[in-house]
Formats: sequence, C-alpha cells, structure tokens
Amino acid sequence: MLAIIEAAGWPIWPIILCSVVAVGIIGERFWSLRQDIVAPRGLLAQVVQEYRQKGVSPEMLDRLALSSLMGRILAAALRNVGSTREIMRESIEEAGRAAAHDLERFLTTLGTIATMSPLLGLLGTIIGMIEIFGVQGPTGMANPAQLAHGISIALYNAAFGIIVAVPSLVFYRHFRARVDSLVVEMEIQAVKLVEIIQGERKA
Repeated sequence: MLAIIEAAGWPIWPIILCSVVAVGIIGERFWSLRQDIVAPRGLLAQVVQEYRQKGVSPEMLDRLALSSLMGRILAAALRNVGSTREIMRESIEEAGRAAAHDLERFLTTLGTIATMSPLLGLLGTIIGMIEIFGVQGPTGMANPAQLAHGISIALYNAAFGIIVAVPSLVFYRHFRARVDSLVVEMEIQAVKLVEIIQGERKA
C-alpha cells in the first residue's frame, strides 16, 4: 500500500484525508442514527401510560427530553398540554426541526467529500499529465522511469478519487433517506400524542 501511495505522488494525500474523514462520519452516523437512540419503539405507549397515571411533571419532562430525540419532541408537546391544539403542534414542529438538524449532522460534509473526491482525482490526473509532458526532451525522447511515474500519478489519483467518492455518495444517500424516515416517524408519534391528549384518539 505504501508503494502505491508513493507512486501516486503528493496529490493522493488530500484524497486519503477525505477517505479518513468519510469513514469517521459513516461510523458516527451509523451509531447515532440507530432506532433505539433516535425513536425507541414503545416510547409513545410508555409516555401515554405515565401521563394518564401521574400527569405531567417537571421530572418526567426532563427525563423524557434526555431519553432520545423523539422523547425531546414528545416532551415539547407535553409542556404545552394545557394549551390549544395549534400551540401544541407548533411546539412539536419547532422541536422536530431541531431534531432534524441534529440527525443531519455531518451529512453535508459527507456529501461534499462525495462530490470533491473525483475532482481531487482529476487534479492528480492533470498533475500526472503535466509531469509526462514535462519530461519530454528536445528530441522528443523521455526517460521511461519519469514517464512511468507521471502515468502512475495520473491513474492512481483518478482511481482513488472514484474509490472514495462512490461509497461516500452511497452512504450519503442512505443516511439522508434514514433521516427522512426517522423525522416522519417522530412527527407521526407526536401527532398521535396530541390526539390522545385532546381526546380525539384512544391509543
């Protein structure tokens, strides 16, 4: 691997840096977008049961808000339990926007890497081509070793740029779809809570 990096020349280092950042983001997002962290199943039923048994208390709201992102949204609705349906919906929307922002953390960076990596590979290709043409002598003859080095720079950088870009783009799309799905699920659960509190729904 070290021999390949040496053959690719200095333009490979920005691509390697992008790959390290992309791997870190992918691992972090896989961990942070888990169902039990964002929107635990059965949380709404637990909240409704506790609400019917004990009502709303500051301790309950604090515990709920710290439990998960969906808990934060449900807590925002319960804080306005004595208000109108419109106010409760507005509080849910505000908390939902904040939760969506947290879910989308680092995705812009991952998308940028997916877009930028092929361009960095193209830059390496251009630098390799410059080296190839730069070693041409007055007679048109070139040193084979220098010529091979220029070709290595051009091809390795193009290949590495695509290798980094494709998985980054795939995971960016995957996480975007995952975020959209989680946001919709949290909004549905919050609306159910409002309807239950307002007496429009039993469970």
